[in-house]
Order: sequence, then C-alpha cells, then structure tokens
Amino acid sequence: MEQSVIFEKLTTIFKKVFNDDSIVLRTDITASDIGNWDSLTHMVMIGEVENEFLIKFKLRELNKMENVGGLIELIKVKLEN
Repeated sequence: MEQSVIFEKLTTIFKKVFNDDSIVLRTDITASDIGNWDSLTHMVMIGEVENEFLIKFKLRELNKMENVGGLIELIKVKLEN
C-alpha cells in the first residue's frame, strides 16, 4: 500500500478519534501536538488503525513509536508481511 493511501486513511482516523476536522497529519506529529491525545484516545486510535488496516500491533512495537512517521513505517511493515 502506498504511503499516500496510508496517510489518507490515518488522517480520517485521527480526525474521527480526536474529534478535530482541522488535523493535518505530518510524519513529525506526536501526542503533544494534538490537544486531546491522552492514553485513552491513544488506545482508541490504535484500535481504529488495527481495524482499518487489518493488522495487530505488539506492545513493544507501540512503545518504540515516537511519532506519526513511526506509525506509518510500522503499518507498512505489517502490511508487507
């Protein structure tokens, strides 16, 4: 799956989960860049990503993620396997 398609799907998920239609996703965005991104919304977002892309993350993979770019790379790896 192309990165642009992943970006598009992630943008939709982020806007829905964080209830903010003004979100413009970038690879360097972190939880501190989105006002209502807390531990609960993080888990909801991860669940939505897993459902959308039909993948499952391991806890250690999630712990290594530093920003949206890391999430995208992890999604790409999961989809290739």
